[in-house]
Amino acid sequence: QLQASGGGLVPTGGSLRLSCAVSGRTFNSYPLGWFRQAPGTEREFVAAIGRGGGNAIYADSVKGRFTISRDNAKSTVTLRMNSLKPEDTATYYCARTRIQYTTPTAPRLYDIWGQGTLVTVSS
Repeated sequence: QLQASGGGLVPTGGSLRLSCAVSGRTFNSYPLGWFRQAPGTEREFVAAIGRGGGNAIYADSVKGRFTISRDNAKSTVTLRMNSLKPEDTATYYCARTRIQYTTPTAPRLYDIWGQGTLVTVSS
């Protein structure tokens, strides 16, 4: 089970840190990802991280601004978001993939999803 938190309202250029608490003793064996979905759009990939904390990858739109990390001892995955833009406004979801040895970007390859946390960036 995944529980996302940390969303809120921030001005353009601001920062937020999203956290995802992961429960279940096998979750740390799998890569985790963050996705986002704005109203009227499809869910899109944001970032993913391998099961050991390596192999982090990012969408081009967030590269250099967002950082994904995980703490397997605390069973959490974090998305640090800096230099936020209005186009970053969306509901953000954390998710787990069963594909252990890579960090996929396609939402269909993730099988367990958190409930989402809303990020709103004001212009």
